[in-house]
Amino acid sequence: MIRFIEDKDEKRKISREILESLTEWFEVEESREQYIRESADQPFWAYFDNDVPSGFLCLKETGKETMELAVMGVKKECHRKGAGRRLFAAAKDYAVMKGYSFIQVKTVRSGMYPDYDITNEFYKSLGFKELEVLEEYWDAANPCQIYVMGLKSAVNVIGTRHSYRGKFSSDPVPRKDLEIIANAGIDAPSGCNKQTTDLVVVDDPKLLDELKGVIDPPVAQTAPAMIVVLSRKINAYRDRCFAIQDYSAAIENMLLAIVELGYQSCWYEGHITDDDRICDKIAAVLGVPDEYDVVCILPVGKALDDFHAPSKRSFAERVKFNGFE
Repeated sequence: MIRFIEDKDEKRKISREILESLTEWFEVEESREQYIRESADQPFWAYFDNDVPSGFLCLKETGKETMELAVMGVKKECHRKGAGRRLFAAAKDYAVMKGYSFIQVKTVRSGMYPDYDITNEFYKSLGFKELEVLEEYWDAANPCQIYVMGLKSAVNVIGTRHSYRGKFSSDPVPRKDLEIIANAGIDAPSGCNKQTTDLVVVDDPKLLDELKGVIDPPVAQTAPAMIVVLSRKINAYRDRCFAIQDYSAAIENMLLAIVELGYQSCWYEGHITDDDRICDKIAAVLGVPDEYDVVCILPVGKALDDFHAPSKRSFAERVKFNGFE
């Protein structure tokens, strides 16, 4: 289990226990103590094996666009059990949620020590790319290898997008960002190019309050902007209509654009299209013509609450090659 730790004493206790068990990597006492001290003030995740802390990871900001994997350690008995990958997945989610563009990590260049060769291969397996080697950053015996990972490529954004149902910052979303998000939606493919999906972007505070007032039970009440997704039933060919597929593609495009720009959202469809027909009340507030159905709302804003990826079945369970078996 992965936990985000906030108590400073607990951070120091966990980091000390882990690092002192990994002297092959953290043998210099002065450096080890510095990691422990600094960990108290950094975003900190711990891995628990049967309720026992068995790994941790810290991030630190190194620039307006970049976080660094400051220190990471997993007890040797938990190596190759996925603990490190799960810790990094949680940290990467956090960096994306906060709007950073890159993560970097420093280690000793491959070919120097067998233990660090394993570390290098682990980072590369996560998707890190070699940036440069600084021969004298530490000392001649320990040339510093810097790896970097972009957080705003399509593949990385897909992997770090999760539904967010927490509170939003009151900061308004700039109109230019809302235009980028909406463009991503209407750029989505549609069956036979019938373009059955249209959007209403709402960033006027009074109109937003009116919309939120008809959503009961309430959701997204603190969002500073909202995108209302409209769908028309237009046959693509013969009697086949692909409006559901069309608006689903548009929504997913927008959700990815939202995350890439440093915001969060959630796909609210069932909540508003259930028997109480909140969607019809939204349509009335916005003056939506009768030929359209309101099918979804997407709140948009900066997240205030931390959140983590849900558990999912493994790749091997869900993906098969050349047949199901």
